[in-house]
Amino acid sequence: MPNVYQSGIIKASPEEVWRKIRDFNALPQWHPAIASSELEGEPGVGAVRHFFLKEGGEIRERLLSLSDHEHSCAYTILESPMPLKNYYAVFRLYPITLSGTTFMEWYARFDSTDPSTEDETAEAVEGVFAGGIKSLQEIFS
Repeated sequence: MPNVYQSGIIKASPEEVWRKIRDFNALPQWHPAIASSELEGEPGVGAVRHFFLKEGGEIRERLLSLSDHEHSCAYTILESPMPLKNYYAVFRLYPITLSGTTFMEWYARFDSTDPSTEDETAEAVEGVFAGGIKSLQEIFS
């Protein structure tokens, strides 16, 4: 079971960053790999987002939890072109009190449906997380 983890420091308060990323359907507004996204059903826990990648492909994910208090979001992939299943991911924001900035972590675990490409799949997920964090760093620089 691969475990992927990325983290970074963003030059804004957790509240500012959370306003940008809280909306489960807002990925195109802050993630450079996402072309568009649509929500299936009502917003909130249980909602499904269906998004389209700029380089082609589409993914459907279900929101599992959303905490304004903890500035965290958990979700699972329902459909993806990547060879994986049982995907569970979380991103969370923490205050860095001495500087008024944010520590963001984003992690996932999943099972590979093709063991021969497990490392490649983990690197792809890692790249998605790193790209999102770097984009937020640029937005709030």
